[in-house]
Amino acid sequence: MEPMKVYGWAVSPWMARVLVSLEEAGAEYELVPMSRNGGDHRRPEHLARNPFGEIPVLEDGGLTLYQSRAIARHILRKHKPGLLGAGSLEESAMVDVWVDVDAHQLEPVLKPIVWNCIINPFVGRDVDQGLVDESVEKLKKLLEVYEARLSSNKYLAGDFVSFADLTHFSFMRYFMATEHAVVLDAYPHVKAWWKALLARPSVKKVIAGMPPDFGFGSGRIP
Repeated sequence: MEPMKVYGWAVSPWMARVLVSLEEAGAEYELVPMSRNGGDHRRPEHLARNPFGEIPVLEDGGLTLYQSRAIARHILRKHKPGLLGAGSLEESAMVDVWVDVDAHQLEPVLKPIVWNCIINPFVGRDVDQGLVDESVEKLKKLLEVYEARLSSNKYLAGDFVSFADLTHFSFMRYFMATEHAVVLDAYPHVKAWWKALLARPSVKKVIAGMPPDFGFGSGRIP
């Protein structure tokens, strides 16, 4: 059986979500590096894989997938369904809830902070400090919900690590490289959860390919 192929650049937070899932699953895969600067994602061969011209893309035999959460779910269903709460309707439902919370609540709040604090300064764009401040305040309110959840559960879906936790890694990794990372100090259960996530071998391996400056320090753009 041929290994799965993953197309993209390793510094991308969306790519990181897929790579952590692959590592957690112990799946055999080949990383096919692409260059954003070189416009690889706009080339016809990549548009044939993903008509939106985005990364990551996964090829698994005759199946081609895009959208990082969909890719990660496929990998885990195939290789490690326990991380999706398989076998328990209640556990799988809670995994789904917190995957959606990450997608629709947390990521939209973290993204403007990461973009303005890390990306915009490197590419010479203006920093919208008002948007950053507004997003940080929204984040504090959101972290109150996480703190309440994690005060009664070790992990987001319950007392077991799952994709609900792992999916948060992608943008949290870069947020924690900004000056606003100190916000977590006010939420001890969230901070402990994040520390436990960072200690996982899969996360450590993927972090090694995710420079905290999005790779801008070496002249690469995600």
